[in-house]
Amino acid sequence: MLHALQAVSALLSRFTSPFVTAVAVLAFFVPGGFTWMHGDTQTSVLGIIMLTMGMTLTPADFRMLAARPLDIFIGSCAQFLIMPLLAYGLVHCFGLPRGIAAGLILVGCCPGGVSSNIMSFLCKGDVAFSVGMTTASTLLAPLMTPLLVLWLAGESIEVDAWGMFRSILLVTILPVAVGGTANALWGRHRLYAEICRVMPGVSVIGLACIVGGVTAAHGASFFTSGLLIFCVVCAHNFLGYALGYLVGGATRMAGPKRRTISLEVGMQNAGLATVLAGRHFPLLPEAAVASAICCVWHSISGTLLAGLFNLIDSLRGRKE
Repeated sequence: MLHALQAVSALLSRFTSPFVTAVAVLAFFVPGGFTWMHGDTQTSVLGIIMLTMGMTLTPADFRMLAARPLDIFIGSCAQFLIMPLLAYGLVHCFGLPRGIAAGLILVGCCPGGVSSNIMSFLCKGDVAFSVGMTTASTLLAPLMTPLLVLWLAGESIEVDAWGMFRSILLVTILPVAVGGTANALWGRHRLYAEICRVMPGVSVIGLACIVGGVTAAHGASFFTSGLLIFCVVCAHNFLGYALGYLVGGATRMAGPKRRTISLEVGMQNAGLATVLAGRHFPLLPEAAVASAICCVWHSISGTLLAGLFNLIDSLRGRKE
């Protein structure tokens, strides 16, 4: 039974983008099947996703944060400067409505997503660096995300920075800490290692459920400003990839690290943004819609970028 679950988990990890997209489409046409995914249930599911991330972290991963402080510092600065400022610039450049603006800024101010670790692995990036960046940005998120949202969006919308801080602490740091502790205590046991191989699939299903819940609740409003949301989300995401890669080049990082910092900067934890938008911006439903679209699109674009990197490697190998 466990081996079957591991096979399903591997399949879901490989086809994250089409699976999440399919669930979003299903939720749009059959919203009744996802009405249960809201409020505390949605928050709990995100907590489970973060728990699965914590279960994969070892003491060696945290030691790496101390061993490679400059790399992690550069990555964290890029994470919390590039995407928030890009979002702020796009919001004012296109004169976006308050709801979409709030959603995009919130996504930009969130930490890196767990999916970026998978994409770094697929494109032969520096996986240890990817895990380090995700860990560092997640640890910084309870402080940085509320402050940045308050700074960049506080003029036009009311931001409960303290409430957001508590939410991020409860749904990110606490589950990650529990998972990391479990790994430290039982990581050497074979059964625990076997269970951990199922966790990526749990994360994918959880992410799909969150996207499905938001789509079911707010899918009807997509067509009122859907094209605008999609175009801005794509621009934000692609510019994040490009600028992240340029930062890696400017700081003379090796090729694998450049790929990793590109993915880490461009792919945000939009699942967290979706939960925070629903909890803290209830009067701006388009904020949750924009965050949910980011959930789906970041998975798709991350897969495409990883494939592009692999294609470049293949073409170089043929020339050599």
